[in-house]
Amino acid sequence: MAKAAAWRNRIIGYGEEAPDQLLANPRNWRIHPKAQQDALAGVLDDVGWVQPVLVNKASGFVIDGHLRVAMAISHGDKAIPVTYVDLTEVEEAEILASFDPLGAMAVADKEQLDALLRDVQSGDSAVQAMLADLAAKSGLLYGE
Repeated sequence: MAKAAAWRNRIIGYGEEAPDQLLANPRNWRIHPKAQQDALAGVLDDVGWVQPVLVNKASGFVIDGHLRVAMAISHGDKAIPVTYVDLTEVEEAEILASFDPLGAMAVADKEQLDALLRDVQSGDSAVQAMLADLAAKSGLLYGE
């Protein structure tokens, strides 16, 4: 099998945007339950922003970060971090459809996860519940 050409860098910039000016992608297929919203709020309260929202400059639509945008609006944030990419409509659809499922394909290294969870010090109950659920699904105990 021949090696493919070098992968293109589709990132064209970084910046900050007012969250109420970002356009939700009409093809976004993800729904965010209250438990996820509460856990994200807890992490943002504990740590703050560590991952920008992904926006396709060509279409103006958010590709990843819809919940973060919605929460920033309700929190009253004036600006949030954004990574801009330049994709065609077809490429945007592929990334929108595959971004979360690709991450979900990873499997847990139980020993690494156990060690990591022992270092988490969040006092937020929603974050603790999320991590306890992760631990339970991985056959581990959390918070004991």
